[in-house]
Amino acid sequence: MNEPSAALAASPPDQELAAARRHLWMHFTELERFQRADIPTIVRGSGTHVEDAAGRRYLDALAALYCVNVGHGRTEIADVAAAQMRELAYYTTWNFANRPAIALAEKIAALAPDPLNRVFFTSGGSESVESAFKLMRQYHRLRGMPDKVKIVARQGAYHGTTMGALSVSGIPTIKAPFEPLVPGTLHGPRVDPYHADVGPVAHSIAQAEAMRAVIEAEGPETVGAIIVEPVQNSGGCLTPEPVYFERLRAICDEHDLLLISDETICSWGRLGTWFGAEYFGYEPDIITTAKGITSAYIPMGAVIASDRVAEPFLEPGAMFAHGLTFGGHPVAAAVALENIAIIEREALCEHAASRGQSLRAALEGLRDIPIVGDVRGAGLFMAVELVSDRQSRAPIDADVLASWAGRVPRMLYERGLICRAMHRGAPVIQFAPPLTLSEDDVAELEAAMRGVLAEVAEEIA
Repeated sequence: MNEPSAALAASPPDQELAAARRHLWMHFTELERFQRADIPTIVRGSGTHVEDAAGRRYLDALAALYCVNVGHGRTEIADVAAAQMRELAYYTTWNFANRPAIALAEKIAALAPDPLNRVFFTSGGSESVESAFKLMRQYHRLRGMPDKVKIVARQGAYHGTTMGALSVSGIPTIKAPFEPLVPGTLHGPRVDPYHADVGPVAHSIAQAEAMRAVIEAEGPETVGAIIVEPVQNSGGCLTPEPVYFERLRAICDEHDLLLISDETICSWGRLGTWFGAEYFGYEPDIITTAKGITSAYIPMGAVIASDRVAEPFLEPGAMFAHGLTFGGHPVAAAVALENIAIIEREALCEHAASRGQSLRAALEGLRDIPIVGDVRGAGLFMAVELVSDRQSRAPIDADVLASWAGRVPRMLYERGLICRAMHRGAPVIQFAPPLTLSEDDVAELEAAMRGVLAEVAEEIA
């Protein structure tokens, strides 16, 4: 492994911790808590595992943040990035093109569902959603429908942190500090088959029709789009039936809305297909993506639009009045092309579908622990929901949850497993490992989960 540059050479551990506490503003993190505790510092990664500054090794069952799809330590990606930097490190895509951006746009169009053929590059998922929101509004305006400005998302959905994307999100706790938000965002019910009183197909149909009711109550002439994730991340891999998306497509066609598929997580092999829309068999007008497009080796995102959406912007004098400094960055595009080539060479979409079955079986095997209620998800995007009583699906007592929320993530981490343990409507443990996950990795994950959940179940009992 290459040695770090002098600028990145490690300081003594106490100095490094002091510097992190004093200067590093971590995201979505209670800074005060780490004034007293060590800050986990990851220093290297290889394959499905990472190592911290103390030399401890962890199974990265979240692919860092749902994004290192091809695994850590890919020197071939680093080599491509270095070569591109030597040739052309950067040039803007404002009235210019660069060869990697052209090649990547062509490749994405070839992989995306027909007829999504236009690619607008961004720097990440929030920017992609923000850009799609703006694109929807200008699309309708150019067609003589300036009142179609509203967008309908789902309750509990996370779509990003920029002001437009945050407004689209349906999580009150992350929105409250920044109110008032962008007007014109509406929310229909999420799809949650586990807690429904009817079967998953009937529930999916009912929730799609509830979205229709929101639109018709608001006035379809004022609504421009529906935005949904194929598998809803927040809430723990909430997975509709395909009929749900069929109904949304029909509603959009009926009321002249755009269907936006937010695939910041659910693309690039995560569900076992290139795109989540492909997994469920629906045709969106726009796909937003990021994360796995480069396996996070460098920041990048994209908005992939259909020919129908692009058509008004091809008229003389028209343009999408939006741009980003780093959209279509040549180094990021070169990295994305190599990342996609790895997914193709190693058949990682197919591997994710197959290994996803192994992961599901391992998680289903934990049902002998009484607090394991639901196992759900698709491909290598899975979650376990915990309950106090499996038969009634009764939630865990609030006092117990207060303790659980802080302890369980730490317990899993101490057993060498990095995953997502959260509470948004229910306590959920979530997994999105690199697509290179092995059977040994699945066994390692299952052993760590079994130890922690057995201990928690005993306390609750």
